[in-house]
Amino acid sequence: MNNLLLVAIGGGIGAAGRHFVGLFMMRHFGSGFPYGTLTVNILGSFIMGLFIATLARLDGSFQSLRLLIATSMLGGFTTFSSFSLDAATLWERGQLELAAGYVLVTVVASIAALFAALWLVRGLAG
Repeated sequence: MNNLLLVAIGGGIGAAGRHFVGLFMMRHFGSGFPYGTLTVNILGSFIMGLFIATLARLDGSFQSLRLLIATSMLGGFTTFSSFSLDAATLWERGQLELAAGYVLVTVVASIAALFAALWLVRGLAG
């Protein structure tokens, strides 16, 4: 139950942060380009790298802290940070083809799934 509470709290904080960054970017740069999404994806990936590299240098088990920060806060802020970490992990393991395939399939399939859902709902709506 404690882990679920960590995820709920961290996810809420991350989602609120994403919302505030989106509003900030829209107010300062307009709505003609998704600056907010771009910013949270890059910033979240950078913070994920800092966090994971720092944890790797420390001794001890930080599973609860990793769950709170990496999984839930950064996951609520942007799942792109988790995607970036997964791709980097495959790359650093020397699984270059698998990393490239993961990136390609994730991006293409995710966009295709969104278009498929749009088509399905619009088709059902008539």
